[in-house]
Amino acid sequence: MCLGVPGKVVQVGDDIHQMAQVDVCGVRRDVNIALICEGETKDMLGKWVLVHVGFAMSILSEEEAQETMAALTAMGEVEEDVQAFLRGGSDGDAVR
Repeated sequence: MCLGVPGKVVQVGDDIHQMAQVDVCGVRRDVNIALICEGETKDMLGKWVLVHVGFAMSILSEEEAQETMAALTAMGEVEEDVQAFLRGGSDGDAVR
């Protein structure tokens, strides 16, 4: 099953063509925010997003992010999806 994992945007580039850093469960990964960024990239700082295969798919409230993580945990899906997230692409290197 493919699921999105909630994360918080902690760093952005100067424009939407640069990757943002998103913190998911204490691990930072490069994520493309071009699909959801409207306006200045700096406006994305601190926002919660739903991440799937390296792309931020939607913006969430912090409450929605926590509820989603709780639901994933209850379903037993967090570990598998977070580990896939941490592996990233083929290189397997997590960014901390």
